[in-house]
Order: sequence, then structure tokens, then C-alpha cells
Amino acid sequence: MSAAHGKQQARLIEVRESRLHGLGVFAARRIVKGTRVMEYLGERVTHAEADRRYAHKDAGDNHTFLFIVDAHTVIDAGVGGNEARFVNHSCEPNCESVIENRRLFIDAIRSMEPGKELTYDYQIHGEPDDPPDIDAIFACRCGFDGCRGTMLWPAPRAARRTPQRRARRG
Repeated sequence: MSAAHGKQQARLIEVRESRLHGLGVFAARRIVKGTRVMEYLGERVTHAEADRRYAHKDAGDNHTFLFIVDAHTVIDAGVGGNEARFVNHSCEPNCESVIENRRLFIDAIRSMEPGKELTYDYQIHGEPDDPPDIDAIFACRCGFDGCRGTMLWPAPRAARRTPQRRARRG
């Protein structure tokens, strides 16, 4: 990446407090639909290593920077990650996660004006050993009229859509 490209990228987004959750990523200037906003970076580890790293976490803790790339690889943005790890979930997102050549990117699926928070649908998949209150743990805070109430996938029957990508939680 050239120095000029890095400066241009830095001006495209900014990280600050979010009404959705903790920190969020916001458009620093207009982002046009179809823009590849950033790559989701972090240490690439096996699923077993990702599980080992986060085995100590309380089952009620939904905060993670893990993203599944494929059956062999998970990106742990908690180690060497960038701003992409702060993009929050929404049931009506303006971005999507795209995996190409085992790399993960965040692309704009809608145009956004400066100050708009970037979001994508986490589509977190449940696991057999999830606690009974898993829906509460992964409750959605996006606030849209069409909110399905959860970051989990599949969504409740009434609100199901076709999944595109999935996040991994630790």
C-alpha cells in the first residue's frame, strides 16, 4: 500500500463512540455504494487456537474480534487488528463482509454521508453448548424497524433472509 493510499484510507473512516455498542466506525467523508472500505486484519489462526485463546471467557460475554475465513482459518483482530474490528452489527446494514482469496473485506452496500456509522450483519451461528440465554447475550441494538432482535443466525422464522457471511465469536 502506498503512503498516499494509506492517507486517503485514513480519511475515509474514523473510530469513535457508538450509540450501538462501544466504539464504532464512521464515515469521515462520503462513501459510495460499492466502495471497498477496508480489509479486516488480525492474526490468522486455526479454529482450535481461536477456541483456546477465548476458552476463559464467560459464556455471557459477547465481545469478540474473531471472524471465520474458512474451515481452517479464523482472523483474530484482537491481535494485530485494525479499525475494521470496530464495525458494529445491524439488521439493516450499509456494509457487508466479503471473503476473497482467504482475505476478508468490508464493502459498502449503500452510499453513506460523513458521520454515518458503518455496520454489517454479523450473522453469528449458534453452537450446541450455547447457554439458555444466548438470545439475550447476542441481542441486537440496531434500533431499525426491521430489527430481528438478535445478532444470531439463522434469524427467527419470521425474519429469515439468505446469509452472506458469518462472524465467529469466542
